[in-house]
Amino acid sequence: MNMKRTTLEKVFDVINIFGMFLIVVIMLYPIWNTLVISFNDARDTIRGGITLWPRVWSMFNYQSVFKNEYLLDAFFVSVVRTVISVVINVLSAGLLAYILSRNEFVLRKFLTIFMILTMYVSAGLIPQFFLIRDLGLYNNFWVYVLPGMVGPFNVIVVRTYIKSLPGSLVEAAKIDGAGELRIFLSIIFPLCLPVLATIALWVGVGAWNSWFDSFIFAPAQQHSTLQYELMKMLSASMQFGANQAPEYMMPGQEMRNIVTPNSIRAAMTIVATVPILFVYPFLQKYFVTVNIGSVKE
Repeated sequence: MNMKRTTLEKVFDVINIFGMFLIVVIMLYPIWNTLVISFNDARDTIRGGITLWPRVWSMFNYQSVFKNEYLLDAFFVSVVRTVISVVINVLSAGLLAYILSRNEFVLRKFLTIFMILTMYVSAGLIPQFFLIRDLGLYNNFWVYVLPGMVGPFNVIVVRTYIKSLPGSLVEAAKIDGAGELRIFLSIIFPLCLPVLATIALWVGVGAWNSWFDSFIFAPAQQHSTLQYELMKMLSASMQFGANQAPEYMMPGQEMRNIVTPNSIRAAMTIVATVPILFVYPFLQKYFVTVNIGSVKE
């Protein structure tokens, strides 16, 4: 009986490992294939059949992307926008969530319902445009930050997390004479690092990938973001078609060195994804943090 059980366990381990390996391959293959296409010659890519390795190596796709004279400034705007948005959203979500988690705050139900309603009811793009314009945020860098500085969903997630913490932590701090701000900064904020790191990743990815707000609210070149510049390049390549892209030809290059919508999209995807991939490992450790033994009830 023991031998049979051991054999079944080994079979289960093999099946489990094979299943996990298959899931990893399925998840990583699209990224790898995009990377391969970005390094493959554009005209050769049109033939199809690019799978695990470039058939005709070429750096022209990346040369076409990086020759954009506004790309560096747009990259800087995107970085500043992302950092400021993350800091403001994390602080506002943490502070507001802590307030709404306190039972002694009499307006907590009203504010919670009010925030939930904003998640389901929207005035639409045109009234939003007029509001942004009347507030003086049109063609202003702060249009990227101020309208989204408080995310209702983020606040609700953090509030739920705070409510799961032992209430005796706050009670003990109050007995010692700590104020609400001191309690939040010294006790609640450190314990909420896992959920706040998750919020930071959500906000950071959203701010980094956003381009539509640049198109609508900040079309001026000095406020252009990386994603908006890449989107303009993709639109231009699609407009000129698969076999003609004269504005992307490098001086002195042969006619075969062109970009196509597929090739330029692959290169842009890699350029836009790399910064997020570098940030994610620093936040990953907070996703698995478990607060055990903070207090013994």
